[in-house]
Amino acid sequence: MKFGVYTAILHDRPLPEALDVIAGLGLEAAEINAGGFLPPVHIPIDDILASQSAREDYLGIFAEKGIELAGLNVNGNPLHPHPAIGPRHAEDLRRAIRAAGALGQTRVVTMSGLPGGEASATVPSWTVNAWNSGALDVLDYQWEQVAVPFWREIDALAADHGVTVAIEMHPQNLVFSPPTMLELIERVGATHIGAEMDPSHLFWQGMDPVAAVEFLGPVVVHAAAKDVRINPNCTVYGVLDNRFRRLRADEDRVGLGGHEFVNEWPRDSAWDFVALGHGHDQDFWSAFVQALYAVDPEMAVNIEHEDVSLGRIEGLQAAAEVLKKAAATLPA
Repeated sequence: MKFGVYTAILHDRPLPEALDVIAGLGLEAAEINAGGFLPPVHIPIDDILASQSAREDYLGIFAEKGIELAGLNVNGNPLHPHPAIGPRHAEDLRRAIRAAGALGQTRVVTMSGLPGGEASATVPSWTVNAWNSGALDVLDYQWEQVAVPFWREIDALAADHGVTVAIEMHPQNLVFSPPTMLELIERVGATHIGAEMDPSHLFWQGMDPVAAVEFLGPVVVHAAAKDVRINPNCTVYGVLDNRFRRLRADEDRVGLGGHEFVNEWPRDSAWDFVALGHGHDQDFWSAFVQALYAVDPEMAVNIEHEDVSLGRIEGLQAAAEVLKKAAATLPA
């Protein structure tokens, strides 16, 4: 297996220095952001698409540092109905697939996306619990009119470039659980779409990521290592805690494309993203890695650090120690 870091957390430094951090953690791989919600800080997409020498120079940086390139990441909403967001994220995904193929990469991570609830919508609409027929009407439109045609195109493009697109099962997307992951594959008839197993979003929905790996089996093609802590407030606020605050234009905020920005997390939250081991113990992470190994002994597992209580390096160090202990439980 390959154990590494998704380098978005290291966008504060150039790629060679980010790879030095990964090597210093005793890890061996890097997953690079290539567009979507975040800019492609660590990869010159235009150059790589245009020039063989640029591709060789780029891969040479990894070789020099002793770190393997283990996937591109284009998390975003390629089905967003707003013309300033969805089309750009979709084109970022297409470009990343072409760049991955040119670099000899076989994995591009993204999200399934979420359309509006009808053709005239300009904002996405997530149906959480389709107990009424109107909600199923929305889902029928989102799947058949928007998602299936788009993902058939992407599946064909991925096949042309020898790439498998790994979908992160993320709430506020059509694919947010193992059953919806299979639904996408079945509706599309996909051959080059699989699952990126990020346990964090399954945790806070009440799922068992190890059971999810076993349920999906070979559909799982890539993995993230990110933990969640369920807080005592969850007994009152629930996992769908919606007490976010809109940040003002004069505050530090992260753009998501077009006119959209990340909101402020609830201060007394029901749950939080935390470093590995701060939400679930070593035994869980060992079992998780073992389940992934049973599916594919060559799978890449990359740390995604979003624990705001820890610094960039501090959080990666904590996660790396847990991940390396889990890796030590695998067959030699």
